[in-house]
Amino acid sequence: MSDADSHEADEAKIVRAVLRLARRLRRPALDGEVTGGGLALLASLHRQGPMSAVALARGEGLQPQSLSRLLVRLEDRRFIERPTDPADRRRHLIALTDAGAFALHRAMTRRRAWLADAMFHHLDDADRRTLLAASDVMLRLAGDTKEDDHE
Repeated sequence: MSDADSHEADEAKIVRAVLRLARRLRRPALDGEVTGGGLALLASLHRQGPMSAVALARGEGLQPQSLSRLLVRLEDRRFIERPTDPADRRRHLIALTDAGAFALHRAMTRRRAWLADAMFHHLDDADRRTLLAASDVMLRLAGDTKEDDHE
């Protein structure tokens, strides 16, 4: 196997592992619990505060149509609201509601509980330290340079 083939196999393994873990972390959702893109939007609003739909779409890498559908679902569940922008009364912001913050907290608590249990039962101390170090590297690779406790 050449170095290029070896790197390609390494990269494929990393992608497979990240995707499988992400899929598994989505699995513990309760009926009616916010998941996927909606959860990511709530987390962004929690971290960054109210923002325009344009800024939210840009930050999440979403097309306006996809964002609109997500926002309607979140607004229907009263997880977000659209207050008028105090800096420009013609615009509206997207803001997290108390119900949205609670939904985010509940979803993240369940995912963390599943992960803590899985790590306790399937990993030894050295594996846990390795996984934590790998998470720092993956966040850096993804361009995330700050701590975030809701994603």
